[in-house]
Amino acid sequence: MATVNASTGTPLPATTSRAVVDLDAIAHNAHVLAAVGGVPWMAVVKADAYGHGIAPVATTCLRAGATWLGVAQLAEALHLRALLDAAGVARPSHNPDSVPTPERPRLLSWLLPVLTPDQAATPGSPLRAALAAGIDLSVSTRAQLDAIAAAARAELDDPADGQSAPGPARIHLKVDTGMSRGGATPTDLPALAAAAKAAEEEGTIAVVALWSHLSRADEPACGSTEKHLSRFLAAERVVAEAGLNPRLRHLAATAGLLWHPDTRLDLVRIGIGLYGLSPDPAVATSAALDLTPAMRLEAPLTQVKRIPAGQAVSYGGTWRVPTDRWLGLVPLGYGDGIPRAASNGGPVAVNGLRAAIVGRVCMDQVVIDLGPAATPEGAPVLPPAAAGDTAVLWGAPADAVTPTADEWAQLCSTINYEIVTRLGARVPRVFVGRDAAAIPAVHAGGAQA
Repeated sequence: MATVNASTGTPLPATTSRAVVDLDAIAHNAHVLAAVGGVPWMAVVKADAYGHGIAPVATTCLRAGATWLGVAQLAEALHLRALLDAAGVARPSHNPDSVPTPERPRLLSWLLPVLTPDQAATPGSPLRAALAAGIDLSVSTRAQLDAIAAAARAELDDPADGQSAPGPARIHLKVDTGMSRGGATPTDLPALAAAAKAAEEEGTIAVVALWSHLSRADEPACGSTEKHLSRFLAAERVVAEAGLNPRLRHLAATAGLLWHPDTRLDLVRIGIGLYGLSPDPAVATSAALDLTPAMRLEAPLTQVKRIPAGQAVSYGGTWRVPTDRWLGLVPLGYGDGIPRAASNGGPVAVNGLRAAIVGRVCMDQVVIDLGPAATPEGAPVLPPAAAGDTAVLWGAPADAVTPTADEWAQLCSTINYEIVTRLGARVPRVFVGRDAAAIPAVHAGGAQA
């Protein structure tokens, strides 16, 4: 039986930290970026919505006007579809010409399991499950196309679970325009497009979109994006020469839609900006873009104690107390996604004080320096914080003290994407904002505040 707060009647948490996710901030960011994009938009909610919680973020984005939801892995897409079903969000029409709406959004997945055509056609295969669920799939290779076509053929002949046949598989042909990652190369694209056309004529495939990724859109003056766009337009001509007519073209993510208007095309994919973070703070900060960081990571201090001068702190003794100091213990560590690179420097705010991690980041906890325990003359100084006081590792910069994910990224020589996305499942997500009451109950690990 859960322990209950006697004054409020609510259960007391057994966890020792939380990530507070402001759904109003996400809705605000969505409206700002959608207005800049000026075209329909996809909310990119891969990796548990960049660590923010996929179901609450997805439903918030739909209320904000998203008509598409994008994830990387097919397992994510199937999970999201189940969450949306549980939340009462309707599936899209099987008609390949239908236009998605926030009430009937479409889902796109672009990382698929490697299956042979025979494996893909097997009852219960993940590709057949995806087609039955109405999920759009990305295709970069002939092997992927053949597997999806086989799954579609099997699904049309024998629909899963006695459902009506889902119609042809909806695919987004992906072209490599310079990322050298996923996508068909210019050499391979003509044959892939011809095979896709043959599958369309067979009735197993509908090529509904052409798409790609930009590799340096966050460097507005480097010239790379213009080359990407030129290659994309060339690929569009190749696809048209094969007899295909995809109705949708999408190239720009957050950086593209912000800094390269020509790449907005028919749809923009909004990822990092949804969460209130700039694709590159050196080009424009979140504040300059009118974006509000949506996540605040916090934990109560579990202990505050006086440590004498000269004492080593944490594993390896990499930091020694220079004078008698008050140190605080924060129950978050690399097991929760706190970068070990933040050892001896990670910023933390407590009671209006900017503190820093001292010593190495441990698996479950870090030590922070709260300041001197005595004056230079030797008079005692009271501790500025006590056990139970809230330590904030990052959040929206509401004051000059609260650290940001951008600061953490700079300290750790990484990007803000990684700082928020790597936050582990051991940290509960707590949702605030007008949409918090409408969070699907099926979202694991989350709570409303």
